[in-house]
This record gives sequence, C-alpha cells and structure tokens, in this order.
Amino acid sequence: QHSTSISRRIVPQAGAIGQGTQQLFLQHHQQQPLTTRRTLNVAARPSDLVGHTPLLDLTNILKAHGIDNGCKLYGKMESMEPCSSVKDRIARSMIDTAEAEGKLVPGKTVLVEPTSGNTGIALAFIARERGYRCILTMPETMSVERRMMLLALGAEVVLTPKETAVNGALAKAKEIIEGLDGNGFMLQQFENPANPKVHRETTGPEIWDDVDGNIDLFISGVGTGGTLTGVSQFIKGCKEFDCPPKNPNLITIGVEPQEQMLLTEAKGGEKIGEQGPHKIQGMGAGLVPAVLDLDLIDEVVPVHSDKAIETTKELWNMGIPVGVSSGAIVNASIQVCGRDESKDKVAVCIIPSFGERYFTHPMFEPIKTGAEALKKQPLPEPYDNRDFGFETERG
Repeated sequence: QHSTSISRRIVPQAGAIGQGTQQLFLQHHQQQPLTTRRTLNVAARPSDLVGHTPLLDLTNILKAHGIDNGCKLYGKMESMEPCSSVKDRIARSMIDTAEAEGKLVPGKTVLVEPTSGNTGIALAFIARERGYRCILTMPETMSVERRMMLLALGAEVVLTPKETAVNGALAKAKEIIEGLDGNGFMLQQFENPANPKVHRETTGPEIWDDVDGNIDLFISGVGTGGTLTGVSQFIKGCKEFDCPPKNPNLITIGVEPQEQMLLTEAKGGEKIGEQGPHKIQGMGAGLVPAVLDLDLIDEVVPVHSDKAIETTKELWNMGIPVGVSSGAIVNASIQVCGRDESKDKVAVCIIPSFGERYFTHPMFEPIKTGAEALKKQPLPEPYDNRDFGFETERG
C-alpha cells in the first residue's frame, strides 16, 4: 500500500461557531488548505481482494414465507469474492501455506486438484497470478460456464463420470500426479487444514464483527466442510487453535442435498427418499470430508434439489443472483428461522457463489429458450427498416 498527501477543507457548521466566524474560517483556508495523511486502499494482487465480504439482510424472504417471529436472517455474500465464490478464500489459504512451507515452485510445480468447479476456478486464478500450471479434474455434471472459466484462466480440465462424483475426480487427479515425475502437487481441499483455518481466521471474525457479536444460528452448506468448521470454531471456541469461546451456545446447521444424506447418516440420522445424483452443485460431494468437524454440527437439514431450485429463483426475483447451493442454504434457513424456538434470534447463512456461472443448469432452461427466441424489433422514423432486413420501411 502507498501513502499520499491530500488537501481537504474542513468547514465547521455555522450554528456551532457563528456565521461571521465561519466566513473568516473559509477566507483563511482558501489560502491555507489543511492537509492530512491517509493510506490508499489499493490491492497489490488479485488474490489480495479475497475476503471482507458484506452481510445482506434477507429477512424479507422470511416474511414472504409467513415468518414474522422477530428472527433476523443475514446472508454472508461470498458471491462477491473476486472470482465470485467462497472457494477463493481456501484457494489462497492453501497456496499461501504451501508456498510458505516451500512445497511449490513457480514454473515447475503443477497444481492438480479434484473439484466441483468453484475451488478449481479459485485455484486457476491464483495459479495464473503466481505462475503455476494447473490441472483440474471434475465430474461431467459441472456447468459449461465453470469449464469455460477454468479454460479462460489457463487451467487444464479433465472430466470424470458423474456416477463417481468427487471420488472419481480424486482418483483421476492421483493418476495424473503419478505421471508428472514428482512435479505434481495436490492441495487436497477435503483434507487440507489450511481450508478451515482461513475461515477460522477471516470468515468467522468478519461475521462476528459485522453482527457485533449478536448471532444465534449459523447455517452453511457442506462441500468440503471448511466454512462450517472454521466459522464454528471461531465463534463456539476451540482449545486446539486457541480460540476462546465467544458464543458457545451458537447453533450450527449443516445443509446437504436430500438425495445424498451422508452427513445425516454420519450424525446417526436416517436417510429420506431415493439417494443418488442431485442438482445442487457445490455441496454433497459423495463423502464425509476429513476437514469437517462433525461434533460442531448441531443439526443437519437436508434440502431436495427441487426445493433448492425454487428458493434460488426466489432470490433472483429479489435481485440477488446466486447459484443453486445458495438456494439450498436459504431454504434450510427459512425452515430453521420459522421454528418457535427461533423467535427473536439472529441467523447468518453463507451465500457461496454468484449465479451467472450456472446458466446451463436445468433451472435456467426456460429462460435460455426465451432468450434465444427473442427477435429484433423495427425502429421508428427516420430509419428505413428495409435496411435491417425487414420487409417494409416501417417493419
């Protein structure tokens, strides 16, 4: 960051000092401007923009569902990260940590990672910034927009069968590393302690500060489990990482697809309905991640893909363009906030990603069809619309 001198005229209010005194003050400081010093808020690198996302009041969506019990719902807008998802945080954290430990060499090390898309995009943008080759393996169900983002950022993309979910992508990533003569390095987002660490050190403190310590419920989807784990460690307290308890009574809610209820099962619950592929990109990876601390989860709320899509559309109609995982998390938040015991509580949920990279998701098919069906319209005088392919002058 850099410092600079700026001139600023400070004018007292007339009512405080008298009109005549104010006029003398202005006359004097037209010739003698006061100066002050300030630091420019300028990021040196794209990855320095990661973090410090705002909270957005989502309480209106509770009222739209008939919930008027005094409960407040705020969304942590991770969709406003530089590459539009919460995964920007862990990508920077994992790469920073590996660089500090001397495990990465720019121009030589090849980053290889299995990803459902957003972690890959975050890794690709930081790899491009710092000079690493990046190979990403991902299930074939991931949207074309995500694939395009990765390719545009210079990453290499390898698709794996949808039936094997992230496990298949992981197996392929390990195979690729074996063929890189010792130059391949897998950050392993599902196991890397730098994943929950960044949420313990940044996301959690940001939420706590922005609500001034007034938070009762925390709702997060579980992809790697890093966000849920790190934020809960910071607020509930964690002796292992010297986090004193700030609100040990915080209720942590994990959200997973109803079609893939592995967390529910791991917590001793029963699965609901048919289990298998789902449409909620970014969560329900087909495994219980190693970085996820199950003991921090007070409840798991399953959300069906169809319900997640419905709530995602509601958010878009509120002017909040987000992905389907955000819809799932907000749907779960609506369920939790509507309970009698949530009266007058404050809930914060994670909004993981921006919606523009999901346009090939099935939920947008009607909009895509409508967009493609749009036709140009004739122009008013003095234009001759025959010049633009119309049959008559007026179209």
